[in-house]
Amino acid sequence: MEKIYTDKAPAAVGPYSQAVVVNGMVYTSGQIALNPATGELVGETIEEQTEQVMQNLMAILEAAGTKPENVVKTLCFLTDINDFTAFNEVYAKYFTEKPARSCVGIQSLPKGAICEVEVIATI
Repeated sequence: MEKIYTDKAPAAVGPYSQAVVVNGMVYTSGQIALNPATGELVGETIEEQTEQVMQNLMAILEAAGTKPENVVKTLCFLTDINDFTAFNEVYAKYFTEKPARSCVGIQSLPKGAICEVEVIATI
């Protein structure tokens, strides 16, 4: 198992890796809208936070030697499921190949984030 780390994405806020590679597959940890340089939450709207989440994920995928076209599954968490449509507008810019996905409404996320996304990709 190879652990992935890049300073272009936020450092883990707990005892986990940004991503791991196992048997040619990349498994990212969930990303929230943290600025990689400051570790602070970015944005107040679902669009702003989703944009930062996607930028964080793209940096991790790049560090792992893959790209968004190789994502096979995403798991998305929203603290307000009414943000689903606005979330999708930003998400669709990054995942044009339309990987399999789960998207659920949840009560809360770390640091007051309103969305979190994790991905599974091939290399």
